[in-house]
Amino acid sequence: MGIGTWQIIVILIIVLLLFGGKKIPELASGLGKGIKNFKDAVKEGEGKEENQNVEKIEEKDTDVKDATVETTEKKDVNA
Repeated sequence: MGIGTWQIIVILIIVLLLFGGKKIPELASGLGKGIKNFKDAVKEGEGKEENQNVEKIEEKDTDVKDATVETTEKKDVNA
């Protein structure tokens, strides 16, 4: 029991009567700009998250290298 063609037409006529012919393009334009801004914000947020992950990986890699050097130096001293 989905929405039929006649039901969609009736809804569109009601919307046209409520908002008028001039308001509908303005509403659609505003909705499109809002969606575009949302997508840009999501992409920007993902970029920041990826940069933070790369920095964390680099920090871990540096810590592992430092620990390896310290362990190797201790083994040389004990030998």
